[in-house]
Amino acid sequence: MAGVLKTAPAGNGAPAGAAAGIVRPVLLRAGGAAAVLWGAATATFVLLRAMPGGTADVLLARSTVSPEIRARLIADYRLDDGLGTQYLAYLGRLARGDFGDSHVLRRPVTEVLAAQVPHTFALLGTTIAVTIGASLLLAVVSARAGRLVRGAFAAVEALLVAVPPFWLGLVLLTAFSFTLPLFPAVGSSAPSGLVLPTLALAAGPVALVTGVLREGMLRALEEPFVLTARTRGIGETAVHVRHVLRHALLPAAGVLGWVGGTLLGGAVIIEIVFSRQGVGRLVLSSVQNKDLPVVVAVVLLSALVFVLFSVLVDVLTWLADPRTRQEAP
Repeated sequence: MAGVLKTAPAGNGAPAGAAAGIVRPVLLRAGGAAAVLWGAATATFVLLRAMPGGTADVLLARSTVSPEIRARLIADYRLDDGLGTQYLAYLGRLARGDFGDSHVLRRPVTEVLAAQVPHTFALLGTTIAVTIGASLLLAVVSARAGRLVRGAFAAVEALLVAVPPFWLGLVLLTAFSFTLPLFPAVGSSAPSGLVLPTLALAAGPVALVTGVLREGMLRALEEPFVLTARTRGIGETAVHVRHVLRHALLPAAGVLGWVGGTLLGGAVIIEIVFSRQGVGRLVLSSVQNKDLPVVVAVVLLSALVFVLFSVLVDVLTWLADPRTRQEAP
């Protein structure tokens, strides 16, 4: 989960001071993100060497290739050198964005990923947009409701968090594609084809973020500033949206950062259920064909997405809440 940035206090509202104050925490978080990526890259290196058979056979998916291709692979991966040299060469290739070639698809892994990533990112983008919009709306509505209605909201949220996305996707397909033909069943690249996959993927995050937002709003409603706002004649809707919701956003932003970082794993499953183009189907076929260079690239892409979300949420939190700028004890 995204942490909260803590650094020295910025200048008293001076833009130049704020800009200078954010440099250090951003650099710290970027360093932490680099450490996470290095750990993921090192783990994949160790797993490749630990798999049964020679590393060349693993990378070639144990397929029969010409001696020239095998010799080129050994030279590219420095497999005749010591383990330390192999490791440094491996990190150097990753730093250059060189993931090698898919020996099943006979293309560079970067080209294979570039053809599929936009489809997955479209699904992730709509899921995050729906999560933010629906969570804000449902949190405000449920926070203003009575105890019984809030209990009903909490029960539905607990159910949605527990339901696996692939199971919900199958239910949505049965209801709104097979029974009521309102949306394309599978494999559609049209905007309408995004509706059901987005709902299946966003249901759990919406329930989780809504619950955190509502609890934060209920706590904020007991603060003295709410009474002050009401005595000034501000309406209840304005009190909830302008004052209470703002104080509840900080913990919800942390949860949203963690959810956003883990969405790629859920998107992989949803793409398979709905037979959508994207990283999910690519991973499935790569695992089935033992195309390890592609699998390694997807693992590192997942780690990169997670750390980018974490850094983004930390920076936004730092900018939104002055309390997070206080120096850590």
